[in-house]
Amino acid sequence: MTDEVQNLVLEHLKAIRADVADLRREVRDVKMRLSSLENQVVQMHKSIAFLHEDMAGVNLRLDGLSERVERIERRLELRESA
Repeated sequence: MTDEVQNLVLEHLKAIRADVADLRREVRDVKMRLSSLENQVVQMHKSIAFLHEDMAGVNLRLDGLSERVERIERRLELRESA
């Protein structure tokens, strides 16, 4: 009967070790996927920051062009008096 108990305990321990090994693999996979998502978020933030910089540059150029058009209109007296 002692041999049967020892075999039963060994079988349970083997099952536990197999479960732990599976969990380790799953955790490793989850870590890799999380890392990939983190990298994607970083890239999105960089892209958004780049777009903000581009938009600021475009707005600055538009402001400059708007001022030039207003100056031309004034010189040519094309603006209506308010």
